[in-house]
Amino acid sequence: MRNYRKHVSRTTFAACCLLVSLSGKASGLPVPEKPDGIAVEESQSVLQTPAFSVKGVVIDSNTGEPLIGCTVKIKGSNQGAITDVNGEFNIRAKKGDMLEISYIGYTTKEIEVGDVKILSITLQEDAAQLDEVVVTAFATGQKKETVTGAIQTVRPDDLKIPSANLSNSFAGRLSGVIAYQRSGEPGSNGSNFYIRGISTMSGLTSPLLIMDGVEISSADLNAIDPEIIESFSILKDATATAMYGTRGANGVMIIKTKSGADLEKPAIGFRVESYVNQPTKVPEFVDAVTYMKMYNEAVTNQGTGSVLFTQEQMDGVAQGKDPYIYPNVNWYDEIFKNATFNQKANFNIRGGTQKITYFMNLSMNHETGMLQDNSSKYYSYSNNIDLKKYAFQNNIDFNLSKSSKIALHLNVQLNDYTGPYNSVDNIFTQIMNNNPVDYPISFPNTGDGDWIHWGSYQGGNEQGAANPMAYATQGYTDYTESTVIANIDFDQKLDFITPGLSFKALFSFKNWSYTSTSRYQDYNKYYLAGYTQNDDGSYEYDVQPMGEPSRHSMTTSNGTTGDRKFYFQTYFNYDRTFGDHNVSGLLLWNIEQYNSNAPSSLITSLPQRKMGFAARLAYNYKQRYMLEANAGYNGSENFAAGHRWGFFPSISAGWNISEENFWQPLKNVVSHLKLRASYGLVGNDQLYESGSLVRYIYLAQVDLDGSSAYQTGYGNNTVSYSGPTYTRFQNDNITWEVGHKLNVGVDMQLFNSLNLTVEAFQEIRSDIFQERNSIPNYFGTGSTSIYGNLAKVKNWGAEISVDYGKQFSKDFYMQFKGTFTFARNKVLEYDEGAGVRPALSQVGKSLNSIWGYVADGLYIDEADIANSPTSTLGNIAIAPGDIKYVDQPDADGNYDGQITSDDRVVIGNPTVPEIVYGFGPSFVYKNWDFSFFFQGQAKVSLMMSDFEPFGESYNRNVLSWIADDYWSENNQNPNAAHPRLTQYVNDHNTVNSTYWLRNAAFLKLKNIELGYTYKKARFYISGANLLTFSPFKLWDPEMGGGKGLTYPTQRTYNIGVQVSF
Repeated sequence: MRNYRKHVSRTTFAACCLLVSLSGKASGLPVPEKPDGIAVEESQSVLQTPAFSVKGVVIDSNTGEPLIGCTVKIKGSNQGAITDVNGEFNIRAKKGDMLEISYIGYTTKEIEVGDVKILSITLQEDAAQLDEVVVTAFATGQKKETVTGAIQTVRPDDLKIPSANLSNSFAGRLSGVIAYQRSGEPGSNGSNFYIRGISTMSGLTSPLLIMDGVEISSADLNAIDPEIIESFSILKDATATAMYGTRGANGVMIIKTKSGADLEKPAIGFRVESYVNQPTKVPEFVDAVTYMKMYNEAVTNQGTGSVLFTQEQMDGVAQGKDPYIYPNVNWYDEIFKNATFNQKANFNIRGGTQKITYFMNLSMNHETGMLQDNSSKYYSYSNNIDLKKYAFQNNIDFNLSKSSKIALHLNVQLNDYTGPYNSVDNIFTQIMNNNPVDYPISFPNTGDGDWIHWGSYQGGNEQGAANPMAYATQGYTDYTESTVIANIDFDQKLDFITPGLSFKALFSFKNWSYTSTSRYQDYNKYYLAGYTQNDDGSYEYDVQPMGEPSRHSMTTSNGTTGDRKFYFQTYFNYDRTFGDHNVSGLLLWNIEQYNSNAPSSLITSLPQRKMGFAARLAYNYKQRYMLEANAGYNGSENFAAGHRWGFFPSISAGWNISEENFWQPLKNVVSHLKLRASYGLVGNDQLYESGSLVRYIYLAQVDLDGSSAYQTGYGNNTVSYSGPTYTRFQNDNITWEVGHKLNVGVDMQLFNSLNLTVEAFQEIRSDIFQERNSIPNYFGTGSTSIYGNLAKVKNWGAEISVDYGKQFSKDFYMQFKGTFTFARNKVLEYDEGAGVRPALSQVGKSLNSIWGYVADGLYIDEADIANSPTSTLGNIAIAPGDIKYVDQPDADGNYDGQITSDDRVVIGNPTVPEIVYGFGPSFVYKNWDFSFFFQGQAKVSLMMSDFEPFGESYNRNVLSWIADDYWSENNQNPNAAHPRLTQYVNDHNTVNSTYWLRNAAFLKLKNIELGYTYKKARFYISGANLLTFSPFKLWDPEMGGGKGLTYPTQRTYNIGVQVSF
């Protein structure tokens, strides 16, 4: 009924206008104006030609690629449309109407409607308007032509890969970003990432993440569906980040979500994907008989006198005689499966009117884990990982007037998880700790109870071992995690005061809650005490319990945590052009408060508050010469009075050489060239102690009931007394970490098609928070920490990004993109104890360095041992086949003839890659599209560890690569992959050394995709992590060091369909 009355009122008003206008021409009467918000529908038969359907396609002028999501509007009206997956649109217009076609990063185009009803429209990335508006600090916009800071804008399509986490698309695609993925476990399979490397060893190292003006966590980032992203910007240097003050020291990522549009009818899209995950590579174990032979050899080598496996046992296992007497269990195959099946779906709708626009998106992602469904086989529950992730985004914009606007943004994330009570990584550990022949998964029921008789081993090393299957199925954990992010912002143009002035205020609220419930039970362990063989060849088993068996009931434990954050900011923005001169500026104030929803102490129950002011002033002449100054003035509770406020200024300049008159003859070759440089300060107040964020670090900390507060006596006669203990001394002079950032950049475009950006950067991070080591313990500080701003780190590097597109014919085009990032750091100052060897000093070394011994192969014989430095590292006598180490000189260049902890040096490269790169083309031929992308890392090492077989605590399993090449009497290779075997772990052979150091560089076929578009739908298949080329072959080198037995990274095969209408 409301629409009917509105139509009548418009029609009536139009008729009145017509009558008055006709009479007015004769009588001189004024013609009434229409009221605000009412579109006059004039009589077609009298005043206008009939409207008709106008169809068209919008494509990129360089690549010929259809542009999805372009806005096509009839200028001066509320009628509009959005291009679909083919870049096509359909709108009703009349001859003479002006169509306005716009898209972010492209020059807006206007076309008059004529007799042609099917249009082909090209939008251009003008060399002078490349990525026309760049999102800068606090989501303010600035023309890229005038940007002087290091800011990269990423198209959302570049982030759409078959992955459950947005951060897994960063590596190699975002210049200046160092990223790597350590795990493939659902819920924990995001990437670690840093902007331009790491510059501190004590403070926060991850970048600041902002979505629609609100700070979010890396978990929030990973939950973002690329479908909701309008723009994605990375702020890297001081000019780009100084306004964030305390929060911008490590760079900033800014995400702006999509808004609605004034459309004739809503634009609807959905995407459905189904994908299969498989482990990239998992280390393999030896077969049972090989294990038994190697165990016997290890016992013989060490001479421990342990019972050896007999030939009868080996034959029984090899022949598969009896699974209880001669067990042969492949624990990995019994517990894990080789493929998981998962699904993703997305639905979004976009539309609106001149007054109100809206965008809504709903997405779901269902991931499952690698565990086989053994728990439901033995119990009444399933404990394989099952993670359902839901995300909802709703953005509404209200145009209150031509100068006023209110925007409401709501983001809701919900994670529903079920998984094993014991973590998958710990299950891997138990598989390593158990061999295939000591006991079966379970024994037959002996009649003493209807519970499961889990296999175990009486006596020896397996006395306390956990049966891997019992451990894997012991229980399950459920958790529900929810995040709500809501913000409202108000924009007001103040042109009535002075042109170019505007005001904006934003208020946001974020709440995160996490609730978990674990249900688990103990299990009864049994061992084979003996057996007899019947005349018919069958066996009678004497199965005995370990301890007193009983029926175990489920035990429950619960946990709840969460936090909430309030944030408010307001600023005045000014941007005005006076002839050839442009002046812009910004003044901002913000305040935030953080509260824990589940405080565990007095300190954590107190709210955390911050306040800041920021300013920017920029000037450019003809967009040719640019100068900009920024500053942040921030307050933090983490420091004492007199140090709570920090001032962080920056300055930058740019020169668009290609806008000079003398450059015009070169524009056909170098169509765009800009030089820019910046220098400034950034601050960090997030100080960490033992890996945890510490508040009020300047205050003394006293334990009123220390168990060893005072001691008397000496040596064996020492007596400890409880009482108050100083665990941290007060230091009112602790203050900000300050980063001094320098950046030089070149933006270039060649032949109107090849875009190239080159950056060089350096940061000196001073006043780094550190515990003082130079004060000896005998000063009475043994149990007391003394902190100060003591360390300094230098971080430097370069980055390159390339983007090239070429149209070869009407139906075929190609595009190529590539990035290269290099970032290296070095410790310049570090408080160390007196007499530290130069080789052991942190100064001059990189952060994340590996410290270890330099190996010189394996000892050849007893003479080699006698002529080599004496080792003090081992718990077992040195013998031929053990690792030989190099004696290092002391500060005076002298050698002590011993291998001690003083002989450690930095070996290899850091564990965080210094080089990350990526490159790949994309092709479109008619309705087909095809792309692939390679990504790699270099200048990175990993340290193998914790892989030794057998041992004192467990009869550990043997990895196949050890069996393939270990030192023995029959293989006296001084460079064998593994030293001689011993039953117990030989500490001499397991310390970090170059013997176990490996090059973790790799090149991966990160993504590949083939698609076909038919009308409104696009069908595609894609894959991720399909191929890996690396000198390291045992597991995916991106997972880092260890033994490779953690939840592996995944290879993905994906099929999907995207439809828009």
